[in-house]
Amino acid sequence: MSKIKELINKIKKIRLSKMQKLVALIALIALIVAFPYMVNDKYTIHVFILCAMYACLTLSLNLIIGWSGQFSLGHVCFYGMGAYVTTLLMMNFGMNFFLATLISIVFTSTFAMLLCLPTLKLRGDYLAVITLGFGEVFRLFLTNEVDLTKGPAGIPSIPDPVIFGYAIKGKQAYFYFIMILLVAFIAFMKKFNNSGFGMAMMTVNEDDIAATAIGLNTKKYKLLGFGIGGGMAALMGSFYAVYMGMISPTSFAYAESIKMVSMVVLGGMGSIPGSILGAFLLTALPELLRAFSEYRMVLYGALMVVMMIFRPEGMWSRASRLKNEYKIKAEK
Repeated sequence: MSKIKELINKIKKIRLSKMQKLVALIALIALIVAFPYMVNDKYTIHVFILCAMYACLTLSLNLIIGWSGQFSLGHVCFYGMGAYVTTLLMMNFGMNFFLATLISIVFTSTFAMLLCLPTLKLRGDYLAVITLGFGEVFRLFLTNEVDLTKGPAGIPSIPDPVIFGYAIKGKQAYFYFIMILLVAFIAFMKKFNNSGFGMAMMTVNEDDIAATAIGLNTKKYKLLGFGIGGGMAALMGSFYAVYMGMISPTSFAYAESIKMVSMVVLGGMGSIPGSILGAFLLTALPELLRAFSEYRMVLYGALMVVMMIFRPEGMWSRASRLKNEYKIKAEK
């Protein structure tokens, strides 16, 4: 554990010039573009797509947990809601994927804020239990509402998204699609992280009373944290639906929420690189150790316990961003 910590600290201390950053960026883009052609194994590309998808989901959950300070165990509800709303709009109304996704994001964000509203005074275990319970209620709704969701059988034959007459299909096309989404998520979170709004939300996370004393509307930031995080998860649910070609209630079970929380805790709460690192590790490792797939939940639990004992801030914590505290703006 100490060696990993030393390695991460060394990486953080690396400072590159503008030219070196530009060269590194060009090299990274070239590697991403060439990756599907360098790797002929479709399964490897599939695993990488899942890693990128969970990185986006972890960023969305980290916004709720790491930035707004609300411990949610029902994030899979927003993820599944995005998948089902998009799918139903496409299948029943022949709607374009991107328009259906936009509607699902707005719908899920609104729903997330409504769910958050009665829990604003709750913290810690109480909020976790409520969000966990609602996630299970949502899964049971998907299972029992056969006329709408086709129940346990799920919804098959979901059409591929079409943009400018081009259908996105195949592993390579979806690889580029998810990489574009991942870059967009990182860019958004980086902008959010360094904005006055993001700093104010972090202040609310650290101390509600102090935040109120300097004029911050704590309820507003908590509501918006849930809304933005829920909308981001809905976008990933839409992607998952068209990528897999079918959805069912089992895809949005309680275990998915635990998986996302484990990624946040492992990588580091309130950390963008940590979210990506945690997602890639906990998505790729079970695939590499498929012989021990039955012990996956044990692995997640053990990792969380170890991290809480030896490195509670995660592998890549948010400590480095605290130097920007002077940017905090009191927004009303």
